[in-house]
Amino acid sequence: MTVSVLPIAAAALSELTSTDLATRVQLAAVKTSLTETPIPTAYVAAGDAASTPPLLLIHGFDSSLFEFRRLLPLLDPSAWAVDLLGFGFSDRALIPNLSPGAIKLHLHSFWQQQINRPVVLVGASMGGAAAIDFALTYPEAVAGLVLIDAAGFAAGPAMGNLMVPPLDSWATAFLRNPRVRRSISRQAYFDKTFVTADAELCAALHLQCPGWKEALIAFTKSGGYNFLTAKISEIACPTLVIWGEQDKILGTKDAQRFERAIPNSKLVWIPQCGHVPHLEKPRETAAAIAPFVAQLAPTD
Repeated sequence: MTVSVLPIAAAALSELTSTDLATRVQLAAVKTSLTETPIPTAYVAAGDAASTPPLLLIHGFDSSLFEFRRLLPLLDPSAWAVDLLGFGFSDRALIPNLSPGAIKLHLHSFWQQQINRPVVLVGASMGGAAAIDFALTYPEAVAGLVLIDAAGFAAGPAMGNLMVPPLDSWATAFLRNPRVRRSISRQAYFDKTFVTADAELCAALHLQCPGWKEALIAFTKSGGYNFLTAKISEIACPTLVIWGEQDKILGTKDAQRFERAIPNSKLVWIPQCGHVPHLEKPRETAAAIAPFVAQLAPTD
């Protein structure tokens, strides 16, 4: 998928990492048991890096793979990024079935058809919860987990009780409001200067895709990932927990909860950083990920 296939507003992207990523986005027709029709799925492919486990980057709630525009170039050539079912620029035709189970099945189908060897899942915020859910169900597909300020212990979106007509339309209209989104972005960063016009555009491009409102409502009504807490201690693969020391979205207590609950885990703090280390401190985040992935590489 080229820039012309993204929403027209993508032409206004101005920062180099954003424009570069926009030219790399593709669509895969992912076959699943969810529907007879393959699901158009937005992704960025890795280069040829057969000697190390590939990385698969998973974005957060109401977001897209543009969330990794600053981190992805630092992880190449071994990193992929994908838009989850119902999010980003992936198709939203399965709105009635937009639950964590459907998201997981779609993600597994994408993995089978595009990668098909064990990956290191890198999940940010809600993407961390999706990565945990995937790893518990398909352990043979996961060489390791990287959880970046991840949900899992934290409750899902607080809008759940509002997702009944007509409050559902009100709640999504509230989230669509540029001032509201700017406020959330400012809360996500420690350094507020990162909230640029380009950053705001990256965070809002997917709102222009058909079905954004309906998909957000459907996922939120499903209850999200609130079922994971009791299962986190069952994670068997090596896990790296990365956390911004000044996270004002999820706070910082869950970082140590993950470290205590997951047997084979390590916690790395990113100083002077909020909820999005992959955007605010991409070099430090990549530097933490690199040795973790290296130790998982085949030794033969």
